[in-house]
Amino acid sequence: GSTTNGWHSYGRSGVNTRWKIADGALTIDTASKESGDIVTNEEYENFDLQLDWKIAPKGNSGIIFLVKEDSAKYHATYLTGPEMQVLDNNGHEDAKIPKHRAGDLYDLIACSTETVKPAGEWNQAEIKINNGKLDLFLNGTNVVSTTLWDDNWKKLVAGSKFKAMPDFATFKSGHIALQDHGNMVSYKNIRIRKL
Repeated sequence: GSTTNGWHSYGRSGVNTRWKIADGALTIDTASKESGDIVTNEEYENFDLQLDWKIAPKGNSGIIFLVKEDSAKYHATYLTGPEMQVLDNNGHEDAKIPKHRAGDLYDLIACSTETVKPAGEWNQAEIKINNGKLDLFLNGTNVVSTTLWDDNWKKLVAGSKFKAMPDFATFKSGHIALQDHGNMVSYKNIRIRKL
């Protein structure tokens, strides 16, 4: 929330003008004509990511992880990385779709319990991967727990919108992305620890 150091626009060098530092947070400036997700400079395999997010009314974004950065082969981060959904559940149309609500493992697993705060309020999120075990936390509650890459995981992917994307969620390490879905969103207190 103090600089864009450690991040770059997917498939490019540097950070596009859409992402700004404002009020101690990394924020999308919807007035900018540039667009695109930003990704960490580093790749991560086993990690514990903690951050705070705040979404605008009717807003949509996401935290995408295990992203393979090969923009010639994959035009977007979501083609390879699973996503923890960031959403205004009370205002965005996606909230009507099961597994598309805030805290969900997008289109794969719904939250066990909803702990999201309303649009305009800060939420604490955590994504932890350790030897294939994935846990998502929202506001201190473990809302999703699953195992990556096993037979059950392959069934989840086969039953999702990602079934036609052969490399989706197959990489054991990758970048972490913050999604530009065209809406104002802010991220702060971003911390990552390698496990």
